[in-house]
Amino acid sequence: MRLYIAEKPSMAMEIARCLAGPLRRQEGSILTGAGVVTWAFGHVLRQAEPGDYEERYKKWRQEDLPIIPGSWKLLVAESSRKQFEIICRLIGQATEIVHAGDPDREGQLLIDEILDYVAVEKPVLRLLLNALDTVSINRALQNMRSNADFFNLKQSALARARADWLVGMNLSRAYTLAAQQAGHRMTLPVGRVKTPTLALVVRRERELAAFQAREYFTLKALYRHTNGTFTAYWKAGENQAGLDSEGRLADKIEAARLLALLEGAGKARIILYETVEKREPQRLPLSLSSLQVLAGKRYGYDPQAVLDTAQELYERKLTTYPRSDCEYLPEAQHQDGAVIICNLRQCKDGELAAWAADADSSITSRAWNDKKITAHHAIIPTTTPCNTALLSERQRHIYQIIAQFYLIQFYPVHVFDQTRVELDHAGERLVATGRVVTAAGWKRLFADGGEETDQQDSEDGLLPAMAEGDEAAVVKAKADKKATKPPVRFTAATLIAAMKDIHKYVKNPGLRQQLKDVSGIGTEATRATIIKELLERSFLRVEGKKKYLVPSDSAYLLVDALPDDMTYPDATAVWEYALQRMAEGGEQLEAFLGEQIAFTRRLCDAAGRQAIPLKQGYVCPRCGQGVLQQRNGKNGPFWGCSRYPACRGTCDDEQGKPRQRREGP
Repeated sequence: MRLYIAEKPSMAMEIARCLAGPLRRQEGSILTGAGVVTWAFGHVLRQAEPGDYEERYKKWRQEDLPIIPGSWKLLVAESSRKQFEIICRLIGQATEIVHAGDPDREGQLLIDEILDYVAVEKPVLRLLLNALDTVSINRALQNMRSNADFFNLKQSALARARADWLVGMNLSRAYTLAAQQAGHRMTLPVGRVKTPTLALVVRRERELAAFQAREYFTLKALYRHTNGTFTAYWKAGENQAGLDSEGRLADKIEAARLLALLEGAGKARIILYETVEKREPQRLPLSLSSLQVLAGKRYGYDPQAVLDTAQELYERKLTTYPRSDCEYLPEAQHQDGAVIICNLRQCKDGELAAWAADADSSITSRAWNDKKITAHHAIIPTTTPCNTALLSERQRHIYQIIAQFYLIQFYPVHVFDQTRVELDHAGERLVATGRVVTAAGWKRLFADGGEETDQQDSEDGLLPAMAEGDEAAVVKAKADKKATKPPVRFTAATLIAAMKDIHKYVKNPGLRQQLKDVSGIGTEATRATIIKELLERSFLRVEGKKKYLVPSDSAYLLVDALPDDMTYPDATAVWEYALQRMAEGGEQLEAFLGEQIAFTRRLCDAAGRQAIPLKQGYVCPRCGQGVLQQRNGKNGPFWGCSRYPACRGTCDDEQGKPRQRREGP
């Protein structure tokens, strides 16, 4: 008997429908003519809590840290116990097993941990479902691989889960206990990804608070050439006086001198005139993160709502697997383009239909690249026709974005002539640039100038035909006074983008290039959840029409209490790089976990010596280290040292405040 184990019941049903019939539903499974299909409910096995390893770990104590499992335990989740027993019984009856978890690291681990738990030695195949429509499932059934091919992917997922446990369980306890010693009455949740993400928002807010606008000047001149007029912009030369650290002209007197120079010189000479044809390739299709960022900018949707909606479209067989970090497509799926385009031409969305009408299914963009594909591919429409009239507003919006970026692949490249002119004006260099679009290509889909198109340089414009050596007379010159702009607060969408492009935010500049190709911190599936959790736990709040993320007092406390190793993304980004290499077979699980254990041990030791300041509090008069906390005794309220029992200093209560010192024994 062949046993298919899907990640969830809905997926199991779709697989069963594509197998030989008849179908017969049983408790916890579906019997087909080609085998039995069963399912999990997500993780039916959970990682053991510290208290599951030893009873004493149920109480948080500094002396027990770090807690390092000698042998990692998985426990059956109570809510899934009955289904787990069904799965185990069917595994015992099977001669061959098909792993049908989601096509990503988490999906690989979810089913593998069941197989490992029951020590399966039977042949196991891997079914990779990137979509739930009939065409995609049948294609996947015909192209199953050995599950052993995905061993490294499982190890990477396992490493991530155990690293998260080591850091989260231990450091949350360590720094919460340190905070309590200082008089704080709150839990400080520390996470390998969660904490540096929160720190991004805290640092941005502090940059905003410390920001002071600085004045600077831009110089430009209007010139008249025989063939027409144009505007050129002054560029600073080497050793130019009056520049700020960013190379802007900040000196008012120097700006006035240069302006007078330009106005008085009369004519400039053309020293460079070149026109180069530029070809801009099609924008790639979407990963989940890029979809979340676009939907946030275009419609103001928060990342979790985008993920939930993409999941709904996936379960309706309209789009492919949503939790994808890939922006490329399998070459074999190019043949589906004609069918998908035809369906989109007939959908009820007028804009989509118009875009599809001009799409050419014979065009093959750079997106079709098997070398860029692992277990999953970019999010695209399936071959299932979509009646957009039956979708909710949010579903229509998300489907339209996905379809738009798929249709881009069937439009020609964007072609334009880029012209650059350099002038010598009284020894100063001025530059004018211009572009002429010769073939709009795929940018026709952004004719409204939406945010997805490249922002045109404000200096770009039409330029007259000129030649090197020509002269141009100055008509007028101008010095525009400007001011530096403050940093912009994160929104949920831009924070997702920051998590994905984390190399831009590392503390060590030497890491930026190394980490540029890393897919960020967190996963496509967890980034939205992390932001949601920070909001639910009141470390972040949403403000204003633009839904900016603002940190709470507790967020500042948490970030300030932790060392840079946890608040800057450097270490987490390096770990993500290691996890990526592990998935590719270039890193070993035990070596990676050894590094995590050493890191956790070092930070737990540091937490034991950590002094966490209390913004408002009463220093213990006995030890001078702890903070007095109000407590209830048999004779009413009193104040005791936060370092109890190490210090037994107490004070009487007087209208909610400590009065006088009362020594303990």
